[in-house]
Amino acid sequence: MNKPFILLVNDDGIYAPGIKHLWRALVDKADLSIVAPSTEQSGVGLCITYRTPLHVEKIPWEQNTPAWKVNGTPADCVRMALSVLLDRKPDLIVSGINRGANAGGVLLYSGTVAGVIEGTLRSIPGIAFSHANYENPQYADCEESICSIVSYILENPLPKGSFLNVNHPATSILKGFKLAKQGFGYYLEDPDKRLHPEGYPYYWMSSKWSDHSEDEESDVALLKEGYLTAVPIRITELTDQAHREQAQIEFNQLFESTALLNQTTLKGI
Repeated sequence: MNKPFILLVNDDGIYAPGIKHLWRALVDKADLSIVAPSTEQSGVGLCITYRTPLHVEKIPWEQNTPAWKVNGTPADCVRMALSVLLDRKPDLIVSGINRGANAGGVLLYSGTVAGVIEGTLRSIPGIAFSHANYENPQYADCEESICSIVSYILENPLPKGSFLNVNHPATSILKGFKLAKQGFGYYLEDPDKRLHPEGYPYYWMSSKWSDHSEDEESDVALLKEGYLTAVPIRITELTDQAHREQAQIEFNQLFESTALLNQTTLKGI
């Protein structure tokens, strides 16, 4: 029986320990290829490179797993993998393991999540994995759950246009597993003003966590309680349908009154 084919990507860079643990968790369960950034690309979101050339270099990996590094973003890596490097379409794209949580609003900035979104836009399902302990992540703690979740998703495919965002809590002792809602918390800018030797100011953009009132079923709240969380995120339909339907009549009336006003104005010229 053929093994599933999985593309691995991350945003911490191809030499980061997280992606090595991700590979270790899945190497016996699937055929793997790795395409990841040459250097850390945290916080770049869905950014792509189009003003400078992309360079791709194949690098050695354990058990002869095909692996390439790209001097670009996670989205670049997935694009290059699908259009240049791979000889077949992956059954799944798995990203991580990220250093630090990608819960709440943070996922909108995450390069780890962006690698999966890039595949989801092309109808390839994906899972993003992160560890909430930024200072001392115990990636090995994630390996068993990674294997279980990936196996489940391969057997029970996600709806088209959706991916799974998984966060491991900072603790090594899990309280349980929860299919959660996306929370609201995110990192707010905290610019550090500094003085250049020539006398003009510049800023180092640091950040601080911005708490929000969280639903008890949100990933942010559940992570704090020690749960492993997974949030199904849908990206192919971003339209706020409720508002669209509610405001459609008002917008039509606004347009009609504006058009009538313009006609009256033109007649007066």
